[in-house]
Amino acid sequence: MSEGNLLYKGKAKSVFAADDSNVLSVVFRDDITALDGLKKNTFEGKGACNAKVTAYFYPILEKNGVPTHFIKSVNETTQLVRKLKMIPLEVVVRNRAAGSLVRNYGFTEGQYLEKPIIVMDLKDDSRHDPMINDDIILALKFVTETELAEIKRLALLVNKILKENLAEKNIDLIDMKLEFGKDNEGLIRLGDEISMDSLRLWDKGEICASMDKDIYRKDKGDVMEVYRKTVERIVN
Repeated sequence: MSEGNLLYKGKAKSVFAADDSNVLSVVFRDDITALDGLKKNTFEGKGACNAKVTAYFYPILEKNGVPTHFIKSVNETTQLVRKLKMIPLEVVVRNRAAGSLVRNYGFTEGQYLEKPIIVMDLKDDSRHDPMINDDIILALKFVTETELAEIKRLALLVNKILKENLAEKNIDLIDMKLEFGKDNEGLIRLGDEISMDSLRLWDKGEICASMDKDIYRKDKGDVMEVYRKTVERIVN
């Protein structure tokens, strides 16, 4: 399949027009970034790893009641997805304390949370993705109050499904970043990707035994060795 016109080039994916105006073609590239894009590299095979995990999880989520943008995989790095009007929010669901939750609020690394915490960030690199609360979200008219409640409901459902799936593979889901959008009928669907770039994963029973993008962020080892082993654990 040959891609149509390039519509958007993100940090690690490119989005192209497809034959159907309600469908997009998403290509997972081998690029990897951190620190708001200040740190950049390219690792051969990285895009295929993320695409494979995404293609694994989206049908599972759909089967369990989560509407998504995913249609099908075209090849190891290209997927067809429903066109969505993306909501400019990064929805972070946290099961254990790590990253900014430890830096900013005094939790201890790896601390279990009694129930998942949802944190919303404004998706805007120029402002360094600041945390945003419900009142600001509603004042900016990104969504209605009912839609915001639905986003939170879906985020918690995604968390439950992924957490249970990964636990069977002895992987702890520490936290994850989700993005949502509306299709042409106004239905809220999960968009973007579910991969090592958007999940924080630890080998079960270990503190900070990273199986995700933290390997790159914190210079903790061979990124591709970890990504390939994580894919094997999740998909196979």
